[in-house]
Amino acid sequence: MSALLNILVIVIVVAMVFIRQFQARRVTADSKKWWLIPAVLTIMALREPGLLDPAHHASSALLLAGELVIALASGAAWAWTSRMWTDDEGAVWTKGGWATAGVWLGGIAVRLGLVGIAAALGIHQSSLATMLAVAAMLLTRTGVTMWRAQSLRPTYRVPVAG
Repeated sequence: MSALLNILVIVIVVAMVFIRQFQARRVTADSKKWWLIPAVLTIMALREPGLLDPAHHASSALLLAGELVIALASGAAWAWTSRMWTDDEGAVWTKGGWATAGVWLGGIAVRLGLVGIAAALGIHQSSLATMLAVAAMLLTRTGVTMWRAQSLRPTYRVPVAG
């Protein structure tokens, strides 16, 4: 797949997720699809050559590791800054706010800083690294959100007064 198509996929996924984070969404632990987008992005990133710069293998691997650490931290911070609550039926809901947007913008700024460092050192970073980082961020966000939701769910069912 071309780099332009990779960038288009990344932009579409990030835009979709960014917009949806400001809408109240029900947290469903029963859902089997929560891992689907991160899995597709990971497969797309790993199936093509070029994840690491062959001329600067160790340096590009170090930068990739840094980007993944930033992605994991951003995903966790995103989940922790999202507001969570239960409705009258005990369902857990989540919605991002200004702090969540700040986490996104901060993560993007730090990633751009890594790209700048790579460019200054003459290291080529492909869009595949960004795709892998987005997958890690989404997976971490969902995992932390599910973990937080468990503490909000009642351990018993109370019938709703009708």
